[in-house]
Amino acid sequence: MLAVEGIDVRYGDLQALWDLSMEVSQGEVVALIGSNGAGKSTLLRAIMGLLKPTKGLIRLDEVMLSRLPTHKIVDAGVVMVPEGRGLFPKMTVLENLELGAFVDRARQKKSYTVEWLYEIFPVLRERSSQMAGSLSGGQQQMLAIAKGLMARPLFVLLDEISSGLAPVLVKQILRVVDEIRKQGMGVILVEQNVFLTLEIADRGYVLENGRVVAKGDAASLSQSSRIKETYLGQKKIDKT
Repeated sequence: MLAVEGIDVRYGDLQALWDLSMEVSQGEVVALIGSNGAGKSTLLRAIMGLLKPTKGLIRLDEVMLSRLPTHKIVDAGVVMVPEGRGLFPKMTVLENLELGAFVDRARQKKSYTVEWLYEIFPVLRERSSQMAGSLSGGQQQMLAIAKGLMARPLFVLLDEISSGLAPVLVKQILRVVDEIRKQGMGVILVEQNVFLTLEIADRGYVLENGRVVAKGDAASLSQSSRIKETYLGQKKIDKT
């Protein structure tokens, strides 16, 4: 289990997260819901060791991730697909994938993993020798997700993976999350499209101003009048 326990996170004098706790198990998709500035990306950066909590801890089972540098967190089994993709544009699709398999457990199964990802993303096989920077936006996003999965992680953090994509591509990208879950990986999913996110998630946490203000199973959250009004644009109708 990946657990965040009562963390505070600051950017200098500005506190961004307040006593925040959450958890995700392997084979589970957990959505982080909140408006811009709510603290979602900050939480992902803290899990990856890019920001250090001033209070609380982050652990993967008994491994204290909050004490480790980022590359050791990846070694432990947690990867993030960041907003902006993080690809090497002047390298080929295959070279980008191979760079994702730099940890020991992934390097040994690199060829198998590439073939598995080509099944999920057939277009990457077709364009394996093409420069990553010449791919379309949707294809680059597929490559970014695949590159993260090359590390054969236990948990995947997905930050705004559908940003800037056409609706038909958004649905295609989000369907991949279910494939990740079927492989037994845990997923923390940050997406602006709350409706689609809750359709594929098992549970969710709602963040406001760096705090968890609601949590529950995805079905319950999707029916919440507060969620509908705030994030889905559906206002409650007064029938009196």
